[in-house]
Amino acid sequence: MVPDSSSASAPTPAESPLEGLLVADFSRVLAGPLATMTLADLGARVIKVERPGTGDDTRSWGPPYSPTGATYFESVNRNKESVCLDLSQPEDRQLARKLAGAADVVVENFKPGGMDKLGLGYEQLAAENPGLVYASISGFGSAEGASLPGYDFIVQAVGGLMSITGDADGSPYKAGVALVDVLTAKDATIGILAALNARAVSGLGRRLEVNLLSSLQGALANQAQAYLGAGKVPQRMGNEHPSIVPYQLLDCADGPLAVACGNDGQFRQLAAVLGVPRLADDERFATNSARVQHRRELIPLLEQALSSASAAVWQDKLTGVGVPAGPVASIDEGITYAESLGLAPTIEVHDATGRPVGRQVRHPVSWSPAFEPRTAAPPMLGEHTESVLEWLRALD
Repeated sequence: MVPDSSSASAPTPAESPLEGLLVADFSRVLAGPLATMTLADLGARVIKVERPGTGDDTRSWGPPYSPTGATYFESVNRNKESVCLDLSQPEDRQLARKLAGAADVVVENFKPGGMDKLGLGYEQLAAENPGLVYASISGFGSAEGASLPGYDFIVQAVGGLMSITGDADGSPYKAGVALVDVLTAKDATIGILAALNARAVSGLGRRLEVNLLSSLQGALANQAQAYLGAGKVPQRMGNEHPSIVPYQLLDCADGPLAVACGNDGQFRQLAAVLGVPRLADDERFATNSARVQHRRELIPLLEQALSSASAAVWQDKLTGVGVPAGPVASIDEGITYAESLGLAPTIEVHDATGRPVGRQVRHPVSWSPAFEPRTAAPPMLGEHTESVLEWLRALD
């Protein structure tokens, strides 16, 4: 609900946007935990329910390991409390139900119907907690795809992403990160926040369903619309762009440089800096549409000019005139670059004693006025079981 501007006051730096919200996190691996970590970063209290003895699958997904655990697990579980409950046992199921009954949000990624069998399905919980926002994450939805296991790699394959990733004459490739899980996490977070906003008006929660395949297809954007709108099925093009030229890696004297000319003015600047201004007046290259049609003729001419100097030299010259260009950096170099731009890409996380135990990539949204971010390290398995169970039992 949008507040009346006449009575609204600016938030103070101490206020977190989701302060006071309780999230019961029954998810594991990546999509669900990333969504709940986002809520935790924004101030919600997130209680992560894990299996005794083993916990979240990703606790054992390594190497690499940091001094405190598997880096995969740690990447999506900071600012949470870990409680171990054996949901096969009636007593622990009752405690889980009590947690969900007190929660504003439940996030789960059991196979569709799995939470219902445990007495933790939406209808069962909403009967006692009508304001509950309940988000279910699956691989392929709760209809005909309900029985299919949802793994990012498989969804990248069957959903079309791999068909457009890789060299034109090479094998299809997955993205270098579990991109579909990350996209699904962001979709789930958007849905949860929208449902919470609706609840502020109606007082009622919602059931949300998010699946990896739909999130991937929603993110295919122009590539999916090329098929739906024009009947053109996109193919692999390596680092080339189907609709913009040049928008790819171009070879310089010492290696590749990423160059992105999003309009004709930028291309004219590119041609001038490279010492071949005539290319911008050539009818084959004067407009983006023409360049797309004649890319095979244009790219060798650009690379011939670029071969006279290093990628770093050309980057300086091109960015100096407003032509987007950059090197192919490693992840550590990318973080260093973000730091050089003043973007503060990382935060230091701390254990329960306040001791710093490592760095992580921070939540990417910056706020003004700012609020003090939480910096609790990802929890050890069952670290908060005793305190959470004591609190739950006191709810009687």
